Amino acid sequence: MDLDSRGELTTAHVRLVASAMGVTERAVWYWLAAARTEGRLSARPRERTAVTPEVRRLLAFWGGNTAAVHRELAARAADDPTAVVPSLRALQRAVRRDLSVGERAGLRGGEAARRAHDVFGKRPVLWRNACWEGDHKHVPVQVDVEGELACPWITWFIDCATKHVLGLAVTPHAPSRDAVLAALRTSITRTEPFGPAGGLPALVRVDRGKEFLCATVTAALGAFAVPVHDLPAYTPYLKGTVEALNDAVEEMFLVSLPRYTNRQRLTGGRSADPDAPPLTFAAFVALLLDWVRWWNTEHHPSALGGLTPLEAWNADPTPLRDVPPEHLAFFALEDDGRTRTITTNGISWRRHAYIAPWMVGYTGTKVRLRHLPHHVGEIEVFDASTGRHLGSAHLAEQASPEQVRALRSARAAAARRLRADLKAAEKLRRRRFAAATTPAPPRPLGTLTAAEAAAELEAADGRDLQTLALPGLLPHAPVPDGWVLPRTTTPAGPERADGGPAGPAPSV
Repeated sequence: MDLDSRGELTTAHVRLVASAMGVTERAVWYWLAAARTEGRLSARPRERTAVTPEVRRLLAFWGGNTAAVHRELAARAADDPTAVVPSLRALQRAVRRDLSVGERAGLRGGEAARRAHDVFGKRPVLWRNACWEGDHKHVPVQVDVEGELACPWITWFIDCATKHVLGLAVTPHAPSRDAVLAALRTSITRTEPFGPAGGLPALVRVDRGKEFLCATVTAALGAFAVPVHDLPAYTPYLKGTVEALNDAVEEMFLVSLPRYTNRQRLTGGRSADPDAPPLTFAAFVALLLDWVRWWNTEHHPSALGGLTPLEAWNADPTPLRDVPPEHLAFFALEDDGRTRTITTNGISWRRHAYIAPWMVGYTGTKVRLRHLPHHVGEIEVFDASTGRHLGSAHLAEQASPEQVRALRSARAAAARRLRADLKAAEKLRRRRFAAATTPAPPRPLGTLTAAEAAAELEAADGRDLQTLALPGLLPHAPVPDGWVLPRTTTPAGPERADGGPAGPAPSV
């Protein structure tokens, strides 16, 4: 058209364009004619169905079901003669054309399904100890913890550059800050079973778990100038190294253990072997440590180019920052925050007395306490003025293991009795209704007869309701003969039994 406006357009130009575009010369002449008459330089827009905001709302309402949306639009059009409803095929083509695969998956399955179609970049590969990632892993395996089945938790840290598992801690219950501190301590120390990897990292990346972001953990790492980077919530792709480790341990190790809870199920959701003997907690920890050793020394992750994590660690020339053992001696301890005095009874803390042989001769000394979180059986004592470590102190009246086991058994039995009572009460309270095939009020099942209801009410009337309400109430003794009982009403001008005028009722 530019050549035509200057009068320089020739058939040779048209033939050249047609050859380059793979069309006939007649098509190029047709394009030129359309541009001269209609002023358009592209194909004529076609009238086609588009996904409107209303259609998007209906797709979300019907869970991404296009056919259901079409039925809804047709039902609305029945009441509005002016409404135009596209065909089902046209609406399906519009949904495929205007909505991405991720949007359609999100309308069907939610945010997790939509996120599965996102594109995530990879962080550049740095050097060893440039960044660690930490996380908790809930183990889908039932293990025997002192006679009870429980699914333990793993707290561990991994080096992002070399994929080396630096340290871990296992708890039979939901982890707390003591598990994080224990895993950090094993990661920093370059000893077995995770050495020679370790040292101080330049950054620790975690999610927003309260155990990782508590003041104790941030203060312990902050004392070594190691920042803790907390990631936004529900963004596992931002710590992909440890998330890949969580998936790998389940697919490569946990699935082979007995009583794996995510194993294939039979009809009705039944387990193929419900009576499989569980591993003890100690046996599970031993097997997990063996798998971690295999991961570090024999496994070849694809990102390491044929090297094992330990070989990649040793091949990295980056210098390490080691921590002297004396600086890690009290790494995981919390400061009590108060100054206390050693008395003849020892040291009083949390209404308990702590004693130690070294306290002889130290009565009256001002001290500070440090303790491991959630561990009250032992504390560490420091001189309040100099900060020198004086020694450890133990709980003076600590129960024996037999007493602790008996107490736990009694608590478990009481919990079972209460659970059985609550279930029995719920069965009495529950009402069942007949299945409905038409819109109608629910019809209760198990209707009582009039005779059954009357019999139960009579039985209830015959009970001592005072005894049921207050079973521990002592019965009243008979009233002594010398007492004067109060009257409920005082008629005007009555006479007493002895013939005198009636006075006011005595108080009791």
